[in-house]
Amino acid sequence: MKIDVLSLFPEMFEGVFGSSILKKAAEKQAVSYKVTNFRDYADNKHSTVDDYPYGGGAGMVLKAQPIFDAVEALKGQGELTPRVVLLCPQGERYTQKKAEELAEEEHLIFICGHYEGYDERIREHVVTDEISIGDFVLTGGELGAMVIIDSVVRLLPGVLGNVDSPILDSYSSGLLEHPHYTRPADFRGMKVPDPLISGNHKKIDEWRMKESLRRTWVRRPDLLDSYELSEVEKKLLSEIKKED
Repeated sequence: MKIDVLSLFPEMFEGVFGSSILKKAAEKQAVSYKVTNFRDYADNKHSTVDDYPYGGGAGMVLKAQPIFDAVEALKGQGELTPRVVLLCPQGERYTQKKAEELAEEEHLIFICGHYEGYDERIREHVVTDEISIGDFVLTGGELGAMVIIDSVVRLLPGVLGNVDSPILDSYSSGLLEHPHYTRPADFRGMKVPDPLISGNHKKIDEWRMKESLRRTWVRRPDLLDSYELSEVEKKLLSEIKKED
């Protein structure tokens, strides 16, 4: 996968792309990153990328020209047709399903804005997706882009050590993930649940399924509205409701 980022603050991405899973993914050649300062594409002598909004109002608006030219330049560097993602509070709320969708692409371009907003012509004629990572406002789109890129790259084949890891993640299955434990089995009197140390894989799987359902029921019951329960899961959920 090829990932391009348009930002006025490229230095913000150095630590993120040079650390942890994102760094390893690049070393494995599963992905390449490039961050471009779209100020470099401004066509005026002062390299300004924003201007006052027509009709008046508070704040400044990002101009169409620098972003149009920057995206066109990035598109012209390859044969792939990229998805162009605009980070903005008005976009669709980001989900694991969207991450899985974007992970199927070969080229992604992220536009990170600042100031009051974007010239509407950018939305109408440049971008393919508008995404918000939550119902809150950030200073700019950089942190949102980092979140999305991290969640997408970890889904690429060969990036994570265990091929089952992304499949078993919370939200990927439709439910929240079950609790995890590691050694020692008894830490300060707090013990690991018996099924996990029983050696009985059937009991382990049933415990994990039940605890995944329990955690979803307690923390995110809304997820169950769109989740199709199996007969076994219906039975376990019924037990959970009685226990709680």
